[in-house]
Amino acid sequence: MTSNGTMDKPFSIAKRRVYEAYKAVKSNRGAAGLDGQSLKQFDKDLKGNLYKIWNRMASGSYFPPPVRAVPIPKKTGGERILGVPAVGDRIATSATSGPDRAIGLELQKCVGGAGCGSAGAGCGNRSRGLDVAQTLLVAMRKYLVVVARPR
Repeated sequence: MTSNGTMDKPFSIAKRRVYEAYKAVKSNRGAAGLDGQSLKQFDKDLKGNLYKIWNRMASGSYFPPPVRAVPIPKKTGGERILGVPAVGDRIATSATSGPDRAIGLELQKCVGGAGCGSAGAGCGNRSRGLDVAQTLLVAMRKYLVVVARPR
């Protein structure tokens, strides 16, 4: 284990950051996602659940689960769909958010260029304190929201 609470993984995400994200999600409460797991159920195996999120994010294998669609009536008639993510996904998203969240859309530059922080190419996210996993997660969340929007 290294001094910042990570092991030898491809992406540097501190375990403490995932725990702080959990505390933020817990304080906001919220409903269960499509998997039906509430915060109370998540807490029953807190250590294991947080480790699973951290491990998948740090190894680059994290993918957000499907979002529960909840119809919300509009004042003008009709309805809109509200996406309710799973507890674990809210934690993963919170762990990668903050002042650097807006950088997520720059993933295309990372992929299209010579990679993050390469000499003269790429998006430069490494110089902003983001690694590729954080950039990818934020970009995927924004992409999934756009794709899941009903027509």
